[in-house]
Amino acid sequence: MNRTAAFTLASLLLSSSAVWAKLPPLSDEAKAKAAEAAAKTAHAGKVDNYKLCKSMDGVAARYAAEAKKQGKTVKPTASLAPCADPGAFVYPPPGAAAAAPVKTMAAAPAAAPAKK
Repeated sequence: MNRTAAFTLASLLLSSSAVWAKLPPLSDEAKAKAAEAAAKTAHAGKVDNYKLCKSMDGVAARYAAEAKKQGKTVKPTASLAPCADPGAFVYPPPGAAAAAPVKTMAAAPAAAPAKK
């Protein structure tokens, strides 16, 4: 049983590597689309975390209100960071960062020495 499973796994790995070897390299446009899709996915994760944080805050507030109505005291847990809204998704085109001028100390003109 173990030999059969190991042989099957090895043959699948070898056949899948042959398939990947035949794929052409990605074009610049495809790489840009993939980078944008990755950025959108990361932003969606941040939005989901924000929504989860807000819902947990709401549940905690309702619990504290219900406990107060019943005359119980609720000790707040360690202070947590407030929920950070990620804002709307903005993806700058890859060329926009390269087109912006970079200011450095060497680029500033040197001050001329004062004449006496």
